[in-house]
Amino acid sequence: MEARNDVQGAIGEREPLIIRRVDAIPLGLPLAKPVAMAGVTVRQALNILVRIESADGTIGWGEAASAPTMTGDTLGSLLTAVRDHLAPLLIGENAWMRPALCHKLGRALFGNTGAHSAIEVALLDLAGRSSGLPLVDLIGGPMRGAVPPMWLLGNPTPELDIAEAHTKRAQGFGFFKLKIGTKSVDREIESTLALRKGLGITTPLCADANCGLTLADACRYVEGVREAGLLFVEQPLAHADLKGLARLTRISSIPIGADEGIHSLALIKLGGMSAAVEAAQLCQRLGLSINIAAKIAESSIASAAAIHLACAAPAVDWGVSLTHFYLAEDIAREPLAISDGEVALPAGPGLGIDVDEAQVERFRQSTSALSG
Repeated sequence: MEARNDVQGAIGEREPLIIRRVDAIPLGLPLAKPVAMAGVTVRQALNILVRIESADGTIGWGEAASAPTMTGDTLGSLLTAVRDHLAPLLIGENAWMRPALCHKLGRALFGNTGAHSAIEVALLDLAGRSSGLPLVDLIGGPMRGAVPPMWLLGNPTPELDIAEAHTKRAQGFGFFKLKIGTKSVDREIESTLALRKGLGITTPLCADANCGLTLADACRYVEGVREAGLLFVEQPLAHADLKGLARLTRISSIPIGADEGIHSLALIKLGGMSAAVEAAQLCQRLGLSINIAAKIAESSIASAAAIHLACAAPAVDWGVSLTHFYLAEDIAREPLAISDGEVALPAGPGLGIDVDEAQVERFRQSTSALSG
């Protein structure tokens, strides 16, 4: 607490950090290969970047992914929310007053958590770059200096999953998440057991259904893969089926995680770093495990934000998913890399990454093709 007060005190003594420009930039980033999930196959990452520039020329970056089936955000709605509703309210304001600014923006535009989150990350990045502090210090300070990322698997056959897992393990990945809910439940059980056999029992493995199972199939799945030793099964049921999720949790020997079903502290889509840190602290008080996951797929901007969040959280016992690894090309000059099974907290102020603005322009989407 003393360290955080020192940071806040240092910021309070600084000259105002006046915002002179806010840009909303729609991007289409190429994936190395399509990612299949229940209900959707992602072939291109459609994301919004928020670029906030202060009067002294300092720049902060934020990012949010379109996710129509998860958050309701489309690229057009993200662009409209930032460009037309939120950005004008930031011009001329002092970026050091981030909590007050976020409160102001929240009153001006309900929901639209992706847009609000991208702006808050950009404000944090701007403040960090201006002060020389890493972003993690602005949200409470680090609990750890690196995180072991997980790799997503979701091929048509278990043989392909096993081969990909071995390839990625050689590259440093030691934690895997299997996408389920795309095949019959019997095939999903067979694939999960085969993957466990191929990886060995000591390799951390979980499964994510992305709302793709019925309660009956979910019950069959968790019973059928009991011997696989899954760390958890993520969002097996529809996002609003809280009664079914509670019932499944009571009967399952495998822990059940919620993702698409989380939209507020009262109950993923919390609307920013501050709310996410608060949620992580609440989970610790309630004795809940935490998985921090980026949307498929985001650039090193959002992945860096996820790492800062994961390093600030009390615990990340269910792992961290960093999705810039699934891109064919990134917009960072040096994309975040894995080393010895971990991705380190980026060095340097703010997010700690250097954005290549030429790459940003290269992948910019035409606004004429977008609609909110």
